[in-house]
Amino acid sequence: MSIWSRERGLDDWRNPHRLYRDTENGRIAGVCAGIADYFGVERRMVRLAAFLCLVFFSVPTFIAYLVLTMILPKRPARVYASPEEERFWRGVSAAPDDMLKSLHHKFTDIERRLAGMERTVTSQDFDLHRKFRDIGG
Repeated sequence: MSIWSRERGLDDWRNPHRLYRDTENGRIAGVCAGIADYFGVERRMVRLAAFLCLVFFSVPTFIAYLVLTMILPKRPARVYASPEEERFWRGVSAAPDDMLKSLHHKFTDIERRLAGMERTVTSQDFDLHRKFRDIGG
């Protein structure tokens, strides 16, 4: 199913690339794994950063972890409908300007191709070739 499918509800048009608790890959509550998945970094690095924060800033880090555990929803089984959709939404979240340029380039190319098709279909040669084809058919 494409991200542009008409079968999806309005709620499904939102960016599914959100911050979740990844309990499948998590050690305690999945907060570090969810943060790592969201930012596209290794879980080990986020866990190491959380541990260092816990050592140097014990109370704020512990409170932040508890709050995130309560606030963040669990990651659904299927966040994205396809790998193509995942690449698109991660690209939008990671580099929106680059994704916008890419979409602009794709739509400019489509517009150019449609203009060429329109010129061909509306030309007198196209009509003449069609009439010859109908006579010979």
